Amino acid sequence: MLKHWLPLILFASLGLLLWAGIRLSQQRDPNAIPSPFIDRPLPAFSLPMLHDPSRTVDSASLIGTPYLLNVWASWCPECRVEHPEFEKLARAGVIRVVGYNYKDEPQDATRWLQQFGDPYEVIVADESGRTAINLGIYAAPETFFVDAQGIVRFKHIGALTPEIIAREIMPRLKAAAR
Repeated sequence: MLKHWLPLILFASLGLLLWAGIRLSQQRDPNAIPSPFIDRPLPAFSLPMLHDPSRTVDSASLIGTPYLLNVWASWCPECRVEHPEFEKLARAGVIRVVGYNYKDEPQDATRWLQQFGDPYEVIVADESGRTAINLGIYAAPETFFVDAQGIVRFKHIGALTPEIIAREIMPRLKAAAR
């Protein structure tokens, strides 16, 4: 008797498993790719400044207050979408915004900033993209929230929106201030 029901039980179990997987994936943020750096120090780096390549900025010099590390490029269409949000944050003085110019020609990046505005306290340039590999950067845009001790507390892949800022960045910023 069980022999006749076994295929139906297996089919129903497989269907239930598939349904549960779909429901769980709908509840997650599609841009939330787990980062191995969450709750760990941002990997050390030293890169030239975009506006003055003779000077470098290293990750240790950024420690002291929380900041957003925004990975952007002039060739990135989504970077234009999120750029006004960084301008608002910088204007309001809510948090330091550090630019990470990724695989871009310096003259293209500079022209882009002249056209759309420059909300960044400092901008590092990673023309080759080699340092980005150590930071776990996939593409532009990406944004890291780094606390005052240099610990990565949040990473977002894709354009940063007002909703993500309100839901993810601001609570972490308030927690870091305590």
